[in-house]
Amino acid sequence: MVSENSDRPDLLRNVLWNGILAAAVTGRADPAPLRRPWPPLLRWTRYIGLGRLPYGLVTNLFGLGLTVALTATTVSLLKTEIARRGLQPAGVTVLLIAVATTAPLALRHRHPLGAWRLSFAAMALVDVDGWLTVPFYLPVGSFAAITCLYTVAVRCSRDITLGVGILSFTGVWIKDPASAAGASVVVLLPLAMGYAVRVRQTSQRQLAEQERRHLAAEAVLTERQRIARELHDVVAHHMSMIAIQAEAAPYKVEAMPDETRRDLAEIRVTALDALTEMRRVLGVLRSADGAETAPQPSLDRLDELLANARGAGLAVTARLDGDLAGLPPGVGLTAFRILQEALSNAMRHAPASRVTLDAAREDGILRLGVANGPPGHAPAPSPPGGHGLVGMRERAAMLGGELTARPTPDGGFAVNATLPVKAQDAT
Repeated sequence: MVSENSDRPDLLRNVLWNGILAAAVTGRADPAPLRRPWPPLLRWTRYIGLGRLPYGLVTNLFGLGLTVALTATTVSLLKTEIARRGLQPAGVTVLLIAVATTAPLALRHRHPLGAWRLSFAAMALVDVDGWLTVPFYLPVGSFAAITCLYTVAVRCSRDITLGVGILSFTGVWIKDPASAAGASVVVLLPLAMGYAVRVRQTSQRQLAEQERRHLAAEAVLTERQRIARELHDVVAHHMSMIAIQAEAAPYKVEAMPDETRRDLAEIRVTALDALTEMRRVLGVLRSADGAETAPQPSLDRLDELLANARGAGLAVTARLDGDLAGLPPGVGLTAFRILQEALSNAMRHAPASRVTLDAAREDGILRLGVANGPPGHAPAPSPPGGHGLVGMRERAAMLGGELTARPTPDGGFAVNATLPVKAQDAT
């Protein structure tokens, strides 16, 4: 117990020291988001054209413009005070002071910690005691420091924010103890607000990630259920054929031994029992509103699929090779669904584009490919949550095949799949 209590002050000292060291020298802020959405209160700017630009670009340009304007204001303020006191103005020095105190405003989005360090150094070195209404501090420098403190708290870890707070509190108490109490409150407010925003954003990202994983897992289960429903029809067909052939075989051969007849009868009964059990399984898999009961498609319906895609505005070129009509039912169904989904994706995301469809059977492998160019016109917004690629990958993996989907150099998209046929043929 004694050792645990003695370790706590050491741990606290290490945390504080690491935070201060990170804030002053080694720390790094989170990278700026590449694409930040416009805040809800500013979305009206779309009507004047400004809101159509990237929010990050507009923010950086605004910060740069504000920095230039405040630099000019600070130069004018300092020169006025120097002239009022009858001193010789030092133009270069005044400009350097103005730039050092206002430049953090332009740097804070891309380099929050660097901006705070520059602001901290400028506020520590620049002394205007008795010149202005705010003792010891340039007004613009105070504004820049508060803004940097908020940005640091939003973009940096808790330890770095703690270190920044400790150094800032220490700085205001050393510079002017008389105003340090009020300055400490001014330092605390942006740090607390920024940290609260960071906690909220982190929680939202974690919830969004959990929701994304949940939707992906649900999509996989749903697609597997759909695949099972579709393959039931294929397997049921084979089981029915077994039962029919076992029943018909005794009538084709007159001198068939009784033992063989009994075996065939048992085969027929077993096949019918298996078919009954499969129908029970199907009853569990069927959705409440019913499921598709039409015969499951294969590549013998490829012409129909191509006609539908062309009717939707795609310029589809098909290149077919090998015996595609004689595929095993499971492979044919999987191939048809993959091509169907790939063409549907091209219709949604690349309307009026040129599409190349390849299907070739060679050496026990069925190779499929659908590649589209860039869209002929802007696609309509698609609802979120689509899981077509998940379904295609599940279907390919079910047969021991592979599927890849990636953008092409010309701005299009390509889906390629390989499905083994030889093993299916053997069954």
